[in-house]
Amino acid sequence: MTEQEETTKKLDFGKLHDKYYKHLLVLPAILILVSLIFLVNFYYENGDIIKKDVSLTGGTTITVSNEVNIPELNEFLSSRLEDFSVRGVSDLRTGEQIAFVVQTTADVNTTRTLLEEYLGYELTEENSSTEFTGSSLSSAFYLQLRFAIILSFILMAVVVFIIFRTFVPSLAVVLSAFADITMTLALVDFLGWKISSAGIVAFLMLIGYSVDTDIMLTSRLLKRREESINSRLYSAFKTGITMTLTSIAAVVVALIITSGFSDILQQIFSILTIGLAFDIFNTWITNAGILKWYVEKR
Repeated sequence: MTEQEETTKKLDFGKLHDKYYKHLLVLPAILILVSLIFLVNFYYENGDIIKKDVSLTGGTTITVSNEVNIPELNEFLSSRLEDFSVRGVSDLRTGEQIAFVVQTTADVNTTRTLLEEYLGYELTEENSSTEFTGSSLSSAFYLQLRFAIILSFILMAVVVFIIFRTFVPSLAVVLSAFADITMTLALVDFLGWKISSAGIVAFLMLIGYSVDTDIMLTSRLLKRREESINSRLYSAFKTGITMTLTSIAAVVVALIITSGFSDILQQIFSILTIGLAFDIFNTWITNAGILKWYVEKR
């Protein structure tokens, strides 16, 4: 691309952004409001802002080294257990099912008896493994993870305010990260996913992913004074969108590879994919709009 073509693109980008960027701020405002209303309603209906799996509520996990018809097993257990999930474990190379995992809040003896009834043989240490987590231990672990997320977010906000030492740009970065997490959490709840401890870790990772492009954008707009606002914004957009799309591509590839192989990794990569998609929206509409408005006013 020649220098003249690059300049023309910047001018077109600037004119388009100048015309619509304030109007576009209405979209994230509506979306975050809807997400917050949904989460509040979800909390009142379920007693928490997420649906927790056995790793966070406590219960029994039995892994059986055998192939099974998962829909049939689901149907068999649905009339006998109140809260359970069944998933297959596949060979990474061939994709063939090599085992299945049953997670439930029921006790070990009840779960084992039901599985033996369905399978028609006794479960032993050779053909299965059993784990049981107490509800008090799982609850304490969940509280620690929740505290870690809150503390990480607060520390991130403090670091951002120290770096920029200006209220509005710092608030824009923090608001964008908050919107990423809130929107992702609302969509995960809407899809009915049960979050494991690994899912909580994914939200922790999302905080880091959320602020990197926001900090880059803020630094470009505030510190590069030799160029026009639109030139700085256009330059930041090219760099930032490349960073985010590269991350999404890597996460999606990992998600495809681990599909049917590891539910833990699959949940992490799924949450990161959703969060990074929202990050594009919040960085280049929410954060960029607030920053541009602030720089123009200043």
